Amino acid sequence: MKKYALILVIAVFIFTGCSGQSSKADNTKTAELKAPSTLVAENLSEDAQSIKLSKNVFLERVWDYESSPEEWKYKGDKPAIVDFYADWCAPCRIASPILDEISNEYADDIYVYKIDTEAEKELAAVFGIRGIPAFLYIPTEGQPVMMSGIGKTKEQTKQMFKENIDKYLLSEN
Repeated sequence: MKKYALILVIAVFIFTGCSGQSSKADNTKTAELKAPSTLVAENLSEDAQSIKLSKNVFLERVWDYESSPEEWKYKGDKPAIVDFYADWCAPCRIASPILDEISNEYADDIYVYKIDTEAEKELAAVFGIRGIPAFLYIPTEGQPVMMSGIGKTKEQTKQMFKENIDKYLLSEN
């Protein structure tokens, strides 16, 4: 009976997302504060990829919550998705290559940003991130929409992203 309970707990954890803390060190490089065109050029190869954000770059490119903490003011020139993740999170590792595909498919229409919640705890706290993966859909006008979790399959997860992009980022509403 204990074996089945453990399997159930693991399955729920995998399919509903990760939460909690990790002490694992992050050895990846985060983009430094640079001009937006330089930042994009350095983080995108021939195939577009998600852009990893530090706090400074987030303040420059997305929202300067230090200057306007009570009012959302998106600074981007096209809609964006922000992926809040951690390297130790299994659903985050599933979502990451799918978001890279989305970044390629929608390269002219949206930005795909990533924020490592282990390295950027303040950014995670600003948005009240308690479980990951979490995704912030930011239209060019209006308020952003936060969602969390992924689909049961890679195909369902990709379809979820496409539907949310169409609904929240690219619709004329």
